[in-house]
Amino acid sequence: MPTTTQTMRSRLAMEGKSANAPALAEPEIERATAVLVFVGCLAYLYLFRHFSSLEPDEGIVLQGATRILSGQVLYRDFFSFYTPGSFYLVAGLFRIFGNTFVAARTSLAVVGALCSGVTYLVARRVCPRGISVFVAILATIAGSAFRFLVLHNCYSTLLACLAVYAAVRFVESNNSGWAFAIGSFTALTFLFEQSKGGGLAVGLLLGLVLLRVSKPDREPHSGISAIAAGLTWPFLVTFVYFANKHVVGGMITSWLWPLRHYTAANHVAYGWQNWSDGTRNVILRSGPVALRVVKIIAVSPGFVVPILPLIALGALIYWTAQLRKQSGNQQARYYVIVCSAMAGLLLSVVIVRPDILHFMYLAPLWYVVLAWILGAQIRSGLLAHLRPVLVAYAATAFGMLGFAVLLATTGAHSHIETRRGGITTGEPDTVIGYVQARTNPGDKLLVYPYLPLYNYLTGTRSPSRYDFFQPGMNTPEQAQEIITSLQLSKARAVLFEPWFAEKFANSWPETPLGAITNDPVADYITHNFRVCKMLQSPDHWRFHYMVRKDLECPQS
Repeated sequence: MPTTTQTMRSRLAMEGKSANAPALAEPEIERATAVLVFVGCLAYLYLFRHFSSLEPDEGIVLQGATRILSGQVLYRDFFSFYTPGSFYLVAGLFRIFGNTFVAARTSLAVVGALCSGVTYLVARRVCPRGISVFVAILATIAGSAFRFLVLHNCYSTLLACLAVYAAVRFVESNNSGWAFAIGSFTALTFLFEQSKGGGLAVGLLLGLVLLRVSKPDREPHSGISAIAAGLTWPFLVTFVYFANKHVVGGMITSWLWPLRHYTAANHVAYGWQNWSDGTRNVILRSGPVALRVVKIIAVSPGFVVPILPLIALGALIYWTAQLRKQSGNQQARYYVIVCSAMAGLLLSVVIVRPDILHFMYLAPLWYVVLAWILGAQIRSGLLAHLRPVLVAYAATAFGMLGFAVLLATTGAHSHIETRRGGITTGEPDTVIGYVQARTNPGDKLLVYPYLPLYNYLTGTRSPSRYDFFQPGMNTPEQAQEIITSLQLSKARAVLFEPWFAEKFANSWPETPLGAITNDPVADYITHNFRVCKMLQSPDHWRFHYMVRKDLECPQS
């Protein structure tokens, strides 16, 4: 196996350059391989476009984009603590391809496949082609496909991947164009998810400072202005747009809102699995011993993935020391910039919510660390002997996880026609058909506490500014605003989940008990609306379709 330095030199040689010349472009074979990875991963993710388990979070961006298409302005006409990128991107896709569920899901397939292509290119710097392709595939089957939902996370992860790739290219080439790309993709990451963008900025700044300190006489200054320019233009465009809508103050307040409200209610232990007692029993305690072993292997990536960024932290310390000894070591420079970016992204996850889902959102970058373990040139005899076993484990465990996700998708045969196109679910859903038979498109329907995907798929809209409300995270003032909107709009119906409190122990264990026992919106609904029908989602969540007490229950 060639050394890492030899690998890098061969890449330069394929471009017809000396080993000391700046790398201006990817070798043709690497570009071709990345394209093949993209096409293969896109074909795989294409299978997931119609499947839905009706996750509560997915409708937030979809419904927000629909509001924008109707002329509403984020932060003025409806509330969100997300930065605006995902809403306006999806709204733009809807404008071009139509406001359908499958149009939004297709964008996820493209984004996930692009992430895998970047995974390949970043890992290939120091790893054999086979290992790089292997982890790129894992980034799709046990990464992008793991929670295939239209959320801000998928788009911001792609932008973070592109920022890291741009940083690698800048370190290789000292090209100001790549410096501009670093700033641009970092700013755009922030504008799609502020925590991820902020962490990425801190990490990349750390990496660039470490490189600068290691070689102060040779590091160029031209990149600084290019990075600053790249950082500036996305924010300038955003502020000009919202200033024109007279909502800059509300925008900034919304961006800062999670610092006081989100993290407190959503804080969990590092690597939190979000398992219910029933799920834990099914995995660990039910069935024959051999079957339990298989299930444990299948879920073990959920425990491995959160360890990968910690390994990157250790690698950052090691390679920083190597860089101090040998400032021109290109291998060390690569590891320092990539590990620094990962350190910043890890910080963003830990601050916000370090559960397995938020780690999996960044799988395309964490799996680069997995590639290092499996294939990078490292002076460790023990690791060299263990690598065949580790490769076999990764192929088995991550493959089983991916197969379980694929099986859930391809095995779903319950077809539902919605006002946003057809979807398939694993179990029957009685909510969508009932609601669509009793409402017209555009009717007001409060879904409480939240599952805005029902609003989106049925073509209804919330009577309030809130498509998403979580007791214990959202404020009492916002609860009162929902009550006022119900009163003023004279909303005829609500879709109410009385058993929502059962989810707190697994999903939001830090939620204050008072927020669960004292819910003014739930109290108002109970006192002013009456039950017409109990309905059920594919995940067996039970909802009451309720109408005002002065009205009769509607017929289909």
